[in-house]
Amino acid sequence: MFKKGVLNLFKDQKGQALLIIVLVMVVALTVGLSLASRTITNIRNTREQASSQKALSAAEAGIEQAIKSGANVAGSFSGNTTYSTTVTQVLGTSRFLLNGGGLVSKNDATYVWVTDYLDNFTTSWSGDLSIYWGNAGQNCNNANNMPSAIEIAVISGSVASPVMTRYAYDPCQDRRSSNNFRPPTSDTPVLVSGTTLTYTATPPTLTNALLVRVNPLYADSVIGAYGGGTILPQQGKIITSLGTSDTNTQRKVTVFQGYPEVPAEFFPYILFQP
Repeated sequence: MFKKGVLNLFKDQKGQALLIIVLVMVVALTVGLSLASRTITNIRNTREQASSQKALSAAEAGIEQAIKSGANVAGSFSGNTTYSTTVTQVLGTSRFLLNGGGLVSKNDATYVWVTDYLDNFTTSWSGDLSIYWGNAGQNCNNANNMPSAIEIAVISGSVASPVMTRYAYDPCQDRRSSNNFRPPTSDTPVLVSGTTLTYTATPPTLTNALLVRVNPLYADSVIGAYGGGTILPQQGKIITSLGTSDTNTQRKVTVFQGYPEVPAEFFPYILFQP
């Protein structure tokens, strides 16, 4: 009786051992597959990052070549990495965006060239200039997302004796009570080069203007301009460069190439007097 019970016990243990072995194999297989999957993912991510960096470097190289040549360029590097650039003139024939459409930082002014940069201010411009800014997501009642105010500084007259005239506009009534700025000429949204801007400021008709400087106050802003139907000179170039790596990963870089500007520290104090 004793031997028969021991044999039965051993038989039961054989079944349990098989189950334990299977469970151990399943756990080991799961861990192994997880490690293999993570390793493969890491290798893939590393390759993608390397390809992305190659494409970005190629796009940046294309920007540099386009700036040097001033025209569309294309090129390649070893390893089948290529770049292709497009240079687009920002013309003043209709409503256009300043700074190539990028945000203009507060207190970091940008220019509207009402006379040709290469003309060296030998001629002047007269007409109605409208400045656009602000977007629908901004609200004067939201302290964290208020629209900017705009300062427009107009240099007019002659190069020998220029005169500066400033105009300041603020869409927020509470701020106007302390800064004494003017309200916008209009708060009807206007489409400027595919971007909808909320506010419009149109100073009195400019006479013999040489240069216009636009400065956003209180907040960054996208800014547009329009010469009132009069054709304004070229404002600069938008350079777009597409880099492609050997694995067909692509990266695009867009740069606005404006004209050299009058140093800000000289603009309001030394060269021109209000």
